[in-house]
This record gives sequence, C-alpha cells and structure tokens, in this order.
Amino acid sequence: MNQFDEREEWYEFNQETIDALLEDGSQADADYTIEHHFASTDFDVLEKAAVDAFKAGFEVTDAEELMLDDGETIFCFDAVVERKLDIEKLNADSDTLLKIADKHDVTYDGWGTYFEPREDGDFEQDGDFLDD
Repeated sequence: MNQFDEREEWYEFNQETIDALLEDGSQADADYTIEHHFASTDFDVLEKAAVDAFKAGFEVTDAEELMLDDGETIFCFDAVVERKLDIEKLNADSDTLLKIADKHDVTYDGWGTYFEPREDGDFEQDGDFLDD
C-alpha cells in the first residue's frame, strides 16, 4: 500500500469515528482528549518517535510494555491532544503522525477518545471509550 492510500484510509477512519460518536449521542462541540496510538518491538526506535510527536505539539504518555498472545513483546505510547471533532484538524494530525511513524518505522494504530454525553442528560455513557 502506498502512502496516499494509507492516508486516505485514515481519513475514512477519522470520519467514521466522528460519525459513530455523534450518532451515539456524543456532544458535537465538546473538547475531546484524542489519543493517537503508536507501537514497536524496538523501544529505542519508539522513544525517538515519541520525541518527534512531542516536538509536533502532542503530549506523550510513558511507553508501556505489552506481551502479545503469540509471546512477542511490543512497546507502545499515546500521543495526546485536546481537539474538537474537526475532520480537517484530525486529518492534519493523522498526516503529521503518519510521517513520524514512517520516519521511525513504527506502527501508527489510529486514535480513540472518550464519549462526551450531551448536556440534555439523554445518555448515561460517560466514560465509554470509542476506539479502533
């Protein structure tokens, strides 16, 4: 898959995620904590990607070590930003983070956020996490 196709797939994912949040009743104009996910089997390489994400304006979480079902160990971190559900800004964030992932040969695994219930009280799902 070339970079253009990958970028278009992430743009589609971004729109689908926004649509799902809004269809489920999340606030359209709320500020969301957007958590972009990165992973690699090489901690040192992942750390360099985290530095670049920080330099690009994202808050970066501490790396975590995870054991996969097949026994392989991976390391992961989140690049976090406060953002409205603005497709242009989310697409721009995806572009920035995909370039960082490509530069360091790490995996960019999309983003997730938390449901923000409407103030009318129709939804009791506060704290639900919508993710890829």
